[in-house]
Amino acid sequence: MASLQLIATCPMGLEAIVAREIKELGYEDMQVENGRITFKGDELAICRANLWLRTADRVLVKMGEFKALTFDELFEGTKALSWPDWIPESGEFPVEGRSHKSQLSSVPACQGIVKKAIVEKMKQRYKREWFPENGGRYVIEVSLLNDRALLTLDTTGPSLHKRGYRKLVTEAPLKETMAAALIQLSRWRPDRPLYDPFCGSGTIPVEAALMGWNIAPGLRRHFSAESWPRVSEELWEQAREEAYDAVKDDIPLEITGSDIDPNAIEVAQAAAKSAGLAKELKLKVLPVAKVHLSGESGCLITNPPYGERLGDKDEATFALRDLGSILLTEDSWSTFVITPSKQMEHYIGRPANKKRKLFNGRIECTYYQFFGKGPLYSRDSK
Repeated sequence: MASLQLIATCPMGLEAIVAREIKELGYEDMQVENGRITFKGDELAICRANLWLRTADRVLVKMGEFKALTFDELFEGTKALSWPDWIPESGEFPVEGRSHKSQLSSVPACQGIVKKAIVEKMKQRYKREWFPENGGRYVIEVSLLNDRALLTLDTTGPSLHKRGYRKLVTEAPLKETMAAALIQLSRWRPDRPLYDPFCGSGTIPVEAALMGWNIAPGLRRHFSAESWPRVSEELWEQAREEAYDAVKDDIPLEITGSDIDPNAIEVAQAAAKSAGLAKELKLKVLPVAKVHLSGESGCLITNPPYGERLGDKDEATFALRDLGSILLTEDSWSTFVITPSKQMEHYIGRPANKKRKLFNGRIECTYYQFFGKGPLYSRDSK
């Protein structure tokens, strides 16, 4: 198998988490940049990364990168790349694009130039003038930044946050990838209780259970590259067998989610059932003011109402106050809250041990981390 340049994309602020996940898969030769991690791997790495990365958005093949100040430079640079090594003559290859701080600012024009250049390259290999594009899908992106063009192939298809277990959603749901990132940042372990008092559609509890049992998040879905001859069916079977062998479903879990909205709990229960975790999660209708935390060393991880999206800032404020009131006397539990509010430390009654800026969708938030008295937080945080 060939040595490839692969790119895992992610939201700003999660690069270090994605890089750690890639390293845990065994790929250590990487470069971390804003919103993406470039790493070396082979075709099997495409399968493993898609199946296992919990906090990345997509896995791309880096086809090439070059300076492009003119359309001629963009055309020739694109044509020089090895497109027929990936795309068969029946392949469908739409071109997407974006441009920032570059001379070539017209995205539609850049897309057209790239498409034309790839067609010319395909003509040379396949000795034909027309391509039906009725086979597998190969989405190409041309990304221009500071007059440099980056050409990639998307191996993933629908974003990695679409695990396949969530058929229904509540209003303003938390993405699965962001939920996984919040859990990883908390350093929760499956031998500790976890509680989400604003669980909504159940994303944090379900993601925690998947992590607790070491279940690859992509096991229940398919990916664009599964139809590519270059990434064989045998490689996908190998990667899936590795993932199934890695499952540790004999570990007892104590994961609870609650919400004041009965409809949200119904959605959460449906997601847990779809993920095969219905018996492992406790999901109940309960206002946050009545939440009781039991146990000596648990993690409360939550995404409370914001007001901006749900249309009721007063409700969001009351929710944070109620959350703060139940935590004032629970100094053994560690609390992790993602919110755009600047008042979280006031409601909790003490400064956060750590604060991290994250974007939940397009909303700039702070991830407040209040460490409990347990031994887990005696060492430096991730």
